[in-house]
Amino acid sequence: MKQRRFADAGSLRPVVHAALGAHREITDVARLPGGSKKGAYRVVADDDVTVLVYVWNTEEDFWHGVLPDGADDPLNPFSHASGLDLFEAAARRLTAAGVRCPRVLLAERGRELYPGDIAVVEYVPGRTLEAVLESDPPAASRPLGVLADWLAAMEACRATGFGKVAVVDAGLTARGESCARAVLEQALRAVDEICAREARAAAEGGRLSDLLHALAEPLQPRGTSGLVHGELGPDHILLDRDGAPVLIDIEGLLYFDAEWEHVFLRLRFGDRYPRLARPGLDQDRLRFYRLAQHLNLVAGPLRIADSGHPERAWFLELADYHLTQALAFKR
Repeated sequence: MKQRRFADAGSLRPVVHAALGAHREITDVARLPGGSKKGAYRVVADDDVTVLVYVWNTEEDFWHGVLPDGADDPLNPFSHASGLDLFEAAARRLTAAGVRCPRVLLAERGRELYPGDIAVVEYVPGRTLEAVLESDPPAASRPLGVLADWLAAMEACRATGFGKVAVVDAGLTARGESCARAVLEQALRAVDEICAREARAAAEGGRLSDLLHALAEPLQPRGTSGLVHGELGPDHILLDRDGAPVLIDIEGLLYFDAEWEHVFLRLRFGDRYPRLARPGLDQDRLRFYRLAQHLNLVAGPLRIADSGHPERAWFLELADYHLTQALAFKR
């Protein structure tokens, strides 16, 4: 496994000078743990000025080399959710919808400042909503309410197409006849991939494929779609010093069925999900998307486990859990 070269104070100095002024000097740099698509660095400069620097390049992207075919196709709604273009498009759309995400101080893709695309954004010094839910549940009540309002505002942002925000806002749409069809095709590919890697799944591949087809068959295309984050768990929401939420890891923002988001919300928020639920969701679509999400959360973690990511054991445990859920799934 190759040794990855990450950023340090020396390589980030030109970035900080461009964003904060040539008089600033870096006093501390820390690469934040957990990321797999981009590097996130907390950078402290003189006078305790702190910013976050995002870096997108192959050194930082653990998915590079383990992605399936078509993952770099922007017209695939489930294409690799990484890159400055996706980040900037998502930030613009979310801000317009009244959803707070980190304020961008500098974005640079010419690679003159650093060997990769970079964004310098405001540093949010608080904890994640996930940490607050675990340690102080009453303190999570207010941000959960804000999040519910954000979900409503995002769903109200309608588009006639579907796919990544950067694609749809440019006047294009994802390939495929509908959101449900795109999910079906992705889930069927995931079944093939999982069965080739996991003995427990190999004997169940035919049943899982048949079940996916049966669940998808009655779902009719919709005329419009709304904004969804795509991976909206409590770990992707920071709380600032005042307890106000800030949405992060936004590159996967897309126009899609709201049920896709709500299946993931239910998985990640558990018994707190009712604060975020909304009436009128299609129960058949929810059921289909739940199986597809389980399969996605097997195939993806199995891929990243082969990448040399330092949290390999955690990804394998995640894949094992969702494989168990998928194999137990009944119509």
